[in-house]
Amino acid sequence: MVIVVMGVSGTGKSTVGGSLSDQLGLPFIDADDFHPEVNKAKMQSGTALTDEDRWPWLQTLASELARYEQQTGVVLACSALKESYRKVLSANNTLPIKWVVLTGSFELLSARLSARVNHFFDGRLLKTQLDTLEVPGYGIKIDVEKPITAVIQCAETYVNQQS
Repeated sequence: MVIVVMGVSGTGKSTVGGSLSDQLGLPFIDADDFHPEVNKAKMQSGTALTDEDRWPWLQTLASELARYEQQTGVVLACSALKESYRKVLSANNTLPIKWVVLTGSFELLSARLSARVNHFFDGRLLKTQLDTLEVPGYGIKIDVEKPITAVIQCAETYVNQQS
């Protein structure tokens, strides 16, 4: 089983993904850990990544997903903003990916990003991410305005129903 928890920064991808990982007994991967330092520095300075910046990162993540699919399965937290990015992520998989799409208002996400400490993502990039986001017509969409426990419960119910 391969699960991707996706959305813009501040939606709680790592929190939800980590919880799913624990509940399902699957490894957890945070896509942020795979960004090269040059990408992190770019984002930290308030410069949005280009598609060219993202392709090698996405290809690495796709290889990781395929590797884990063959072993135990995996939960990945990744922005996966565009359909073209999601196609790269799923290109090497033999089983369909279960997509958990986290959404939220600019105001809520901006407040969450402002409260973050020691993270490379510059909150000024939130608008760029929201403008880039192509919400898929598949998977489950969960508004993160709900309490985190409700968001996690919705994600767990969806994944368990898809198994």
